[in-house]
Amino acid sequence: MFVKTIKTRPFVPPKDDLFSLLGEALSGLNLKEKSIIVLASKIISIWQGRCIKMDEIKDKDELIKKEADFYLDRNKVPKGYVMLTVKDNIIIPTAGIDESNANGYFVLWPKNPFGAAKEIYNFIKENYYLNNFGIIIADSHCTPSRLGTTGISIAYYGFYPLKDYRGTKDIFGREMKISQSNVADSLAATAVFNMGEGNEQTPIAIIENINFIKFEEFDPRKSNPLEIDRDDDIYAPLLKAIKWQKGGNN
Repeated sequence: MFVKTIKTRPFVPPKDDLFSLLGEALSGLNLKEKSIIVLASKIISIWQGRCIKMDEIKDKDELIKKEADFYLDRNKVPKGYVMLTVKDNIIIPTAGIDESNANGYFVLWPKNPFGAAKEIYNFIKENYYLNNFGIIIADSHCTPSRLGTTGISIAYYGFYPLKDYRGTKDIFGREMKISQSNVADSLAATAVFNMGEGNEQTPIAIIENINFIKFEEFDPRKSNPLEIDRDDDIYAPLLKAIKWQKGGNN
């Protein structure tokens, strides 16, 4: 597998043109079939104008509550570092609102990220004449009981996000019963690690030579294979024990 990050011009809040950025960033590159193009969620948000000046917000926690689907008050989180929230079926701090590399703005999470991924997919297909490729919109994410952040896919398009091992056998002939590999999040983690978290200015990555990818067009907004019913989630006992409060999107 080969990962190439692309340094771009600064993408400036509160709103900037994503397709001109892509045109500049991909100019002269030989995009290959069966590649995955990963974009940082922040540039999607800025493209959508999902930015609010910090000095216009009196209480950030109220903004978080409005943006979250569900939330826990800050006083329930150790040392009050963040508010723990659920946004788009993902457990993430502060509803994904970011202040880094934001030039005095709060940058909110993208709206309709799967729709945005499809729009970017169509742009690449029409302008770079690819037939089998994928798009991932990625962000940083915290894992319970682990220090540090890794990447996670908040949306994707153009490929199936799971590799199913069920029904196959391991090296000793034992049949696999529940194992499925999360392709979308694994690739997002790889890309985000290479893209960095600071002033690298590399919000786009291209991943090539990937095994096991099934490229196809389907609409994850209608049926997202990555989402699991709460009653089937092995972490359901923990999630159900938390007394979430409904956020502003409910």
